[in-house]
Amino acid sequence: MTAVRGLALLAAAATLGGLAFGLAYGSEDGLLMAIFLFACGLPVLAAVHLLARRRRFAGSLARQFAGGVGLSVGLITLGIGAVAALMFVEAHDAATMAILLVFAGCLTAYSSWVLARGVMDDIGAVRDGVRAVGEGRHDVRIATGARDELAELADAANRMTAQLAERESERDAAEQARRDLVAAVSHDLRTPLTSLRLLAEAVEDELVDRDTRHRYLERMSVHIRSLSALIEDLFELSRLEAGDIQWSMQRVRLDELVEETVEAMRAQADASHVVVEAQVPDGLAPARANPEKLQRVLFNLIQNAIRHTPADGSVTVAAEGSGTTVEVEVADTGEGLDPGERERAFEPFFRGGHAQARSEEGTGLGLTICRAIVEAHGGRIWLADSPDGTRVRFSLPAAA
Repeated sequence: MTAVRGLALLAAAATLGGLAFGLAYGSEDGLLMAIFLFACGLPVLAAVHLLARRRRFAGSLARQFAGGVGLSVGLITLGIGAVAALMFVEAHDAATMAILLVFAGCLTAYSSWVLARGVMDDIGAVRDGVRAVGEGRHDVRIATGARDELAELADAANRMTAQLAERESERDAAEQARRDLVAAVSHDLRTPLTSLRLLAEAVEDELVDRDTRHRYLERMSVHIRSLSALIEDLFELSRLEAGDIQWSMQRVRLDELVEETVEAMRAQADASHVVVEAQVPDGLAPARANPEKLQRVLFNLIQNAIRHTPADGSVTVAAEGSGTTVEVEVADTGEGLDPGERERAFEPFFRGGHAQARSEEGTGLGLTICRAIVEAHGGRIWLADSPDGTRVRFSLPAAA
């Protein structure tokens, strides 16, 4: 198809040249000029297309450019000489024409070499940059000497390098998070499993009396419940992070849901001598959420607040509207978190404050699950500034 298009362009150019010559010197001379131009251009066109098809044997771009220019000038010179001989042009005129043509070809070759040199330098810069990226370097910046397609290619390569660096950083962070998670899960599994093994061996070997055996069985039951809760939380967290969510969203009245959740947690708060209360204004806009999952978030936050609040302290659950969102806050009067620990508060198994060791209470995944549930609703969760205690706030889309 390219060859046919080139042949058509050659015929059109020869025809236009013949018409222009014919207007000045007559139709017969115009026809001869058109035939002359077509005859000179035809071998050049054939040779150029042949060279294009054999590019893999031609070597570098510089060699291809030089070969193309040399081939064109040489064939045109031979064509002019042959036509001049056939037309009985005087030797002096033919030699003059040939010398002028060779001189023009040399200037064309030099001009092409100068222009191609800059292009080759830019191509070399792109090649070296891409090669460096392939070897693992992400600090490479490719620069070209012009604002052309090669510059666009260099910009695209630079963007690709930046994206690769960002993806690698995310991959390293995810890999480190996976290692930390595996280490934390192993720790939380090893401790109760070791206790269960020792207690089971003591009961099995009948080394303890009946009352002690009964007490050991109760402790084993506690460990089993703890392991079961940990496994359930891990399973739910993995589903949330994988996007395996099949929830029905509906209009949720936060005043009713907060009151119901606070009442359900009041017995645990009373046992810890902590006051828990709800502060939700009348007429608060409903949220668009899944009520069971939203209540799971409130349970986790309130339970966590009660656990970290000393006796005679308080936990307050408040809510307010904020334009197209609804914000809920769970605040306590506990010891709070150090500034350096606030960014890690929602990481799996992170325990801030002065009690960072694992305990039998909770699984260490409560805040992580809260974050996953809130983000799955299209909201966000964060630690608000507080002079005393801890304030956890989260936002949800308001119902339309």
